[in-house]
Amino acid sequence: MVVNKKQDFRIVFMGTPDFAIASLKALLDSGYQVVAVITAPDKPAGRGKMLSPPAVKKFALERGLNVLQPPRLKNPEFLEELKTLKADLQVVVAFRMLPEQVWAMPPFGTINLHASLLPQYRGAAPIHHAIINGEKQTGLTTFLLQKEIDTGSILLQRKLDIGPNETVGELHDRMMTLGGELLVETIERLYKGDIDPVDQQALIKPGTLLKSAPKIFKEDCRIQWNNDVHSVHNFIRGLSPYPGAFSILKSPSGDEYTVKIFKASGEFSSEQLHPGTIVTDSKTFIKVAVVDGFIYIYDLQKSGKKRLRTEEFLRGFPVNENWYFV
Repeated sequence: MVVNKKQDFRIVFMGTPDFAIASLKALLDSGYQVVAVITAPDKPAGRGKMLSPPAVKKFALERGLNVLQPPRLKNPEFLEELKTLKADLQVVVAFRMLPEQVWAMPPFGTINLHASLLPQYRGAAPIHHAIINGEKQTGLTTFLLQKEIDTGSILLQRKLDIGPNETVGELHDRMMTLGGELLVETIERLYKGDIDPVDQQALIKPGTLLKSAPKIFKEDCRIQWNNDVHSVHNFIRGLSPYPGAFSILKSPSGDEYTVKIFKASGEFSSEQLHPGTIVTDSKTFIKVAVVDGFIYIYDLQKSGKKRLRTEEFLRGFPVNENWYFV
């Protein structure tokens, strides 16, 4: 099936967080007709628990788009409304899993933008896991949805190098913009019939280890100081700024404080101190022992307080070399 004009190509866009906005904006700026935006329901937020709309909803309403927020994607009323939109294609960017009656509805199918080079790093947190695992390269993939998550036929891919100190937040922002560009290119070629989907199984060579990217929970974010310099450094930057790698800071008297660490660097050393041991002048620096060196901490945040540079943190908190991390 080929459509002659992009203005006649009807697209339903599905997404929720900030990451999806760049893709939606790219589609609109390229002249595509987005007939509806489907996003999550508003959720309570803040101390007052006032209902807060998803980021995509705010942007969509600013651009005068039709917004749908179904609590259940299998709801018959929603499915009927989706049919009436007569979409040629559905586009999914950072949204929840779709039932088959939704993703199979349009004649061109449903495409997804995923922040990894599939088939590697299938799952909810590919950017985080790529950095945590110390990858030097990652990428973006557009693919056709099918039943099993992140397994559909690949349309286009774009590779990106990961900087040695790049955080997940910095990589996220780069991928957000480039993802919009790749999505537009994919749709341009798709509606012209100028693209050949590639089965992911054809890319998996015998003996290939597929790395996964499952959702990250709070309990996954605790720093293990008995790891090596590279592992701890990658772990911290792979969770910065969100959800944030944390550790428990203990005083000599046994008081405990939860501390998130956002920016750090590694130093290899032959000096062997017990992992978690703190070395500091109590004024300008903190470094923490790991199995083969130290981790220098530059930005950190005590629970309930604001994020501070190390020297600011030390001015307000009496950490010395009798304190330690566990």
